[in-house]
Amino acid sequence: MACDEILQKFKLYETRSNFYLVGCNKARTIWRVLKIDRLEAHELSIYEDKTVYSEAECYELLKRIHDGNKPTGGLKFVTKCYGIVGFVRFLGPYYMLLITKRRQVGKICGHTVYAVSKSEIITLPSPIVRSNMAYSKDENRYKRLLCTVDLTKDFFFSYSYNIMRSLQKNICEERSGQVLYETMFVWNEFLSRSIRHLLKNTTWTVALVHGFFKQSNFSVSGKNFRLTLIARRSRHFAGTRYLKRGVNEKGRVANDVETEQIVFEDTLDEIPTQITSVVQNRGSIPLMWSQETSKLNIRPDIILQKDSEYKAMRLHFDNLVMRYGRPIIILNLIKTKEKKPRESLLRAEFAKSIHVINKDLPEEERLRFLHWDLSKHARREGNALAALERVASNALDLTGIFHCEITPEAPTPDSSDQTFGESSGDNKTSTDATVPTVNNCTEIKTENTEESEAGSSGSKLVMKPIKRQKGVLRTNCIDCLDRTNVAQYAYGLIALGRQLHFLGLIDDPRVDLDAPLANYLMDFYEKMGDTLAFQYGGSAAHNKIFCERRGQWRPATQSQEFLRTIQRYYSNAYLDFEKQDAINVFLGHFLPQQGKPALWELDSDQHYNLGRRGHSFTDEFVRSFIKRSLSDGNILTEDSEPVSTNNGGGTENVVIGLHHLPSEEISESAPEIDTENELSYSRFYPTLPGRQLFPESGHVLLNGPSLDESHASNFLDLDWLSSSGNSCEDEFCERSSIINSTPGTTSMDNVVVTDTEKDEASSDQLQNSSRSLNPVDEFSHSFGRWVAGGGLLCF
Repeated sequence: MACDEILQKFKLYETRSNFYLVGCNKARTIWRVLKIDRLEAHELSIYEDKTVYSEAECYELLKRIHDGNKPTGGLKFVTKCYGIVGFVRFLGPYYMLLITKRRQVGKICGHTVYAVSKSEIITLPSPIVRSNMAYSKDENRYKRLLCTVDLTKDFFFSYSYNIMRSLQKNICEERSGQVLYETMFVWNEFLSRSIRHLLKNTTWTVALVHGFFKQSNFSVSGKNFRLTLIARRSRHFAGTRYLKRGVNEKGRVANDVETEQIVFEDTLDEIPTQITSVVQNRGSIPLMWSQETSKLNIRPDIILQKDSEYKAMRLHFDNLVMRYGRPIIILNLIKTKEKKPRESLLRAEFAKSIHVINKDLPEEERLRFLHWDLSKHARREGNALAALERVASNALDLTGIFHCEITPEAPTPDSSDQTFGESSGDNKTSTDATVPTVNNCTEIKTENTEESEAGSSGSKLVMKPIKRQKGVLRTNCIDCLDRTNVAQYAYGLIALGRQLHFLGLIDDPRVDLDAPLANYLMDFYEKMGDTLAFQYGGSAAHNKIFCERRGQWRPATQSQEFLRTIQRYYSNAYLDFEKQDAINVFLGHFLPQQGKPALWELDSDQHYNLGRRGHSFTDEFVRSFIKRSLSDGNILTEDSEPVSTNNGGGTENVVIGLHHLPSEEISESAPEIDTENELSYSRFYPTLPGRQLFPESGHVLLNGPSLDESHASNFLDLDWLSSSGNSCEDEFCERSSIINSTPGTTSMDNVVVTDTEKDEASSDQLQNSSRSLNPVDEFSHSFGRWVAGGGLLCF
């Protein structure tokens, strides 16, 4: 199906017995009709008229339908819309989700990208059928949960460009059929599944990507170019901060986000002669770890479930190789040293796991890694971005970027180049179930070009890849939000210089940190970081490094960081359970059934077996013993032990962490609020003797194989970072001294850390704030609305 055949605008009509969805293409030359049965109470019955009508013919058809239904009220207009999101059924009737308003957010090579501005949910059965149906409270609650996922926030789509895939994949990989909808970045895959399977096409639906999209025009050396930044959130193992952590048994990680930076020269006809893109990835530490949400504890314990063979992690990296190729470069930004070990223990286990996995791989296939404490480097030396630029430069040397030429010449029969034009869309297929992609599209009109004036407007555009990206940089901190976003900006800045150089817009393939363009790009990544942080963590990102880079007044920065910390805590403790339930319903991870427990009656966001009964949704401690999900969908019964996986008994649970930690450690991802000197550091981090931190009765040490951690990277030379204390050797020695054991026999395999006694905070302000954060009724409704809406103080 060519682009000029794609249906982009729709009108919904109804009779007592049917809905009629009339769709037309952008030029209003092609009209199609879809009929949806309203008399069937519990089944989805859809008929697609194969006839292609003209506007006059379609009008005549609707007139006949109206005349034939006059005895029962005739044909009535319901709403205008721009595509079907999908269909869903809970305990009663089917519902249809429609996009009723859209807005243009950008264009990629002439292909328009839209964001959802308004959506509507419509009950399918006719009132005469609904009058005989008893709607339960549970049915209405499921419906409200579905509507909790706000499609007007950060959902985007395109009719003619496969926005769920990177530019390189669109051009270099042939994909057809409904496979595109089944990718990890299409969030309405479950909702649209029923209509796609019934009709064997995606003519009437749109594929929604969740994340971030921003595009702007810039000028360098008098030449205009267009910069596009896209973040695609995975629908696998998706959810909120404390409810989705680490990796599940399928190798899916929490907060898995693909970031793509596209740059091309801006032209009058919007079809560039060259285009470049680079992709990077962020995702949770791929160990099986979790945290129990607690209203009484600002920083819940970290629970690490050990897997000596690292099966889930191996699956995760296999998936990355399948998606991006090799090399896989890991940039781990969590802390190396802590006065109260927390992140550092996860970091040690992460380092060990990579070491174990690499031993089983040929040298050319091994994971490249760098463990680097960004918080410490930023605090002690201050120039974190410059160091991250060097890391980014080394990574880009290994992976390269994607660079493609676009020419108006027709390809030869044996050419391996890809043709590019107005594709029939990532969301559209013809009735023979072929999904036209960017690389199998029809011609693009080029009336404004010299070729069209010469009479060659019918020629196809040929995409000729010059360079391809092979492999990817994968960045993580503890939440994959704040520190990760800073590192991704540094990577994007180095990539931008190379992209502009490949396009011939600059001579030196580097953009200086102090250049105005660097500030513009920082704004892009800061907005992306805030958006992703709201989606996963419940507040805007901690942007201390960005604020310092701009020279923002330090007290204002500290106040802003503290405010965001409180927002994130409130959201995680009081709002995330319902948000997670809504995500599970939207993604189809939970399917309601008559006679089975409702979603809110269960202990966990996993989805099989029975859970807790007899507790109301508003019970303060209804989920106090929730077991975190380790899979895309299971429900477990309550147990006093952390959840285990099906690894044949080769696992053990390690609890890492302390209750009632000081205020400065509230945000796990943020650099410390006040790190001016050692005095201020000690003020917020009261020191405890090793035996008080880990009582003898609270851990068990067994002799086991030690891990050689003499190097923190097999990716680049860390001599230039030696002053930051980031070597594994330093970390290993400190960990050994803390737990009172000899370095040669200590391993994460042998440490079980239990909760310690309550810390005595040295600050009266901290004690007061801890008491005020405990009861639910201490928070006003307006404060809750402010947090949920993402309100911030402006400085």
